[in-house]
Amino acid sequence: MNEIIRAVRETVMEHGLLIADDTVVVGVSGGADSLALLHLLLRLGDEFGVRLAVGHLEHGIRGPESLADAEYVRGIGQAWGVPVTVAHRDVPALARARGLALEEAARQERYRFLAALARSLGGRTVAVAHHGDDQVETVLMHLLRGAGLGGLRGMRPLSWLDELRLGEEPEARPAAEDRIRLIRPLLGVERAAIEEYCRAEGLRPRFDRSNLDTTYFRNRLRHELIPILETYNPNVRAVLRRTAEAVAGDYALLREHLAAAWPGLVRAESPEEIVYDLAALRGLPDGLLRSALREGIHRLRWSLRNIGWVHVDDALRVVRRGQTGAAATLPGGLLLRLGYDDAALTAADRPPAPSGGPRLEGAPREVAVPGCTPLGAEWELVIREVARGDLPHDWDVAPHSLVAYLDADRLAQPLALRSRRPGDWLMPLGMGGRRQRLADLMINVKIPRAERDGTPLLVGGEEIAWVVGWRTDARSAVREDTRRILVAEVRRRRAAE
Repeated sequence: MNEIIRAVRETVMEHGLLIADDTVVVGVSGGADSLALLHLLLRLGDEFGVRLAVGHLEHGIRGPESLADAEYVRGIGQAWGVPVTVAHRDVPALARARGLALEEAARQERYRFLAALARSLGGRTVAVAHHGDDQVETVLMHLLRGAGLGGLRGMRPLSWLDELRLGEEPEARPAAEDRIRLIRPLLGVERAAIEEYCRAEGLRPRFDRSNLDTTYFRNRLRHELIPILETYNPNVRAVLRRTAEAVAGDYALLREHLAAAWPGLVRAESPEEIVYDLAALRGLPDGLLRSALREGIHRLRWSLRNIGWVHVDDALRVVRRGQTGAAATLPGGLLLRLGYDDAALTAADRPPAPSGGPRLEGAPREVAVPGCTPLGAEWELVIREVARGDLPHDWDVAPHSLVAYLDADRLAQPLALRSRRPGDWLMPLGMGGRRQRLADLMINVKIPRAERDGTPLLVGGEEIAWVVGWRTDARSAVREDTRRILVAEVRRRRAAE
């Protein structure tokens, strides 16, 4: 049995799990895992200078058996000289009220109880009995449900209870000195070794019949899927644990890069909205861009636990290729909406903020070709002519809401800037040559009503060539036989900067 003691001691020392003079609340269900954990921590407590207390939550799920578990844990505490606190919750009722699976509701209540108990005792640490086989099941569960690196790294020996997304929005993130540590000293130990330890030490754990119920997803993995996987690779458990460790290292590196990049990515941040710099977002590699989007979602919806790949990938495509006004729906009632040069992450039902994009001030005016024409105090239109071979490689696929590529020989002269007029229409690029009223386009692309009169229109003669910042007209667009190309770009005036 010295091997399991040595393994736990090494885990404690490597990850700094126990802090001298701390009170550690041990979650004890009465089963083999938590009973062994308590027994091992009692043997190591004096060595690391910690006090132990036991917390047991009776979930109200298994009737008399569950109540007997609570009494058993009380008896263990009395016999071993450890104070025990037992609490009772009607988890099935809570699950129904919150619309949660029974497993998730039990998880949330258990951690809330243990955190509250630790705070009441002046402790900084909660210890739970997750072990190496639990890690295998967790990684598989995240893999099958769909997860990023944060999920595929599985559980960590040391984490924080306030990061567990317990279904409630805190008023504020707790201060560093008030955070409760969550430790898993048995994470490097297999279930078989724990059961052997209990036998060798004469421990008589309670048996939870619900662990055999394969209607629970985790139990199905344990009793059905993992044995099948072991027929393909007998060492699949070790492989999955090593995979979790490798992914954890990659995830930590990604988080470091995100922390360094975040100040340059975000223009404004509040509890209601995060405004990203669109050019900075587009400059990120896909992995870091996804991480930045997930971070924004977590900051606005702290209790949201699972953020699906599909939603984040849809938002990534909108950032990469979307034009002004494009939007992606995200979990938690959030929406990512592109502006002229930013991307706002906010509640879907929140009215769009003024875009701050180009506005035409004053009377219509002729456009210098080539040259620079002011739109107003803050923005200007710059036009230059280029040969087809000088176009950027991604000119026809990358989103350029502030740049339009036009066929110089198909534009009627002179070019001018003006605002909208009754009866205006165009043939938006990508609509197969169909006509559309300008008023309908402005509604469809979600130009705020207050900004429609000031939206600049680049016109050649009477034809709209570009609804500046929004859509190019197909009649003026570059084609296969185009030889001379006008690049029209709106940008902030240097004097305003």
